[in-house]
Amino acid sequence: MTEHPRTLKGPRLMLWPALRALSHGELTPDQQQWLHQSLRLTQAPRTEGPGAAESIAHRAFTDDAGTRLVLDVARVGASGWVFTLFYPAERSTADTVEEHRALFRETIDQLGLTLVEITPAATADEVLVPSAGSAEPAFAANWSLPHADLERLWPHLGVRKDAPREVKEIKLRELMDAPAWSAAPTDLQLQAQRFLRETTPPPQTEPQG
Repeated sequence: MTEHPRTLKGPRLMLWPALRALSHGELTPDQQQWLHQSLRLTQAPRTEGPGAAESIAHRAFTDDAGTRLVLDVARVGASGWVFTLFYPAERSTADTVEEHRALFRETIDQLGLTLVEITPAATADEVLVPSAGSAEPAFAANWSLPHADLERLWPHLGVRKDAPREVKEIKLRELMDAPAWSAAPTDLQLQAQRFLRETTPPPQTEPQG
């Protein structure tokens, strides 16, 4: 991978998140210094793209496919840490995304932070499961999603079409628990029920003695 000048300068870039990892915990000044050195970050905030106001450090580089990317670390509140891989136009390759997924998870573990979620999720532990009393999705009270086909619905749930079934199951159950699910198209409800039946293994029976 090729490094670019350490800060984003020149024409304004429209950045889009390819991968985002949210974690929380306290970091000492020494840990923050290690974070900057480990990810080779410039200790200057990113000025382009969503969430730039919370950015504390970033690095621009080019992946092996020649796509220019930006790795960013942001701080949210007193103890929230957001690691994001951005792309400006061409979407980064799947290999690059998965390489940074591993990097983000390793960094979070090394710092003793608690992983909250990774978007898009690749495993069940990367999915944020809402707790009781937490904010509901925008469509929770009134059905407003545009599709009656489950395959076209996944992106609206923040799930890739090729995401593991366990990730899809968690997101789908969250949707089905929302009050608005009763107003969802009948075909979609049937598809969702069929998907969960196919996901859930049949109960095991005790061998007859």
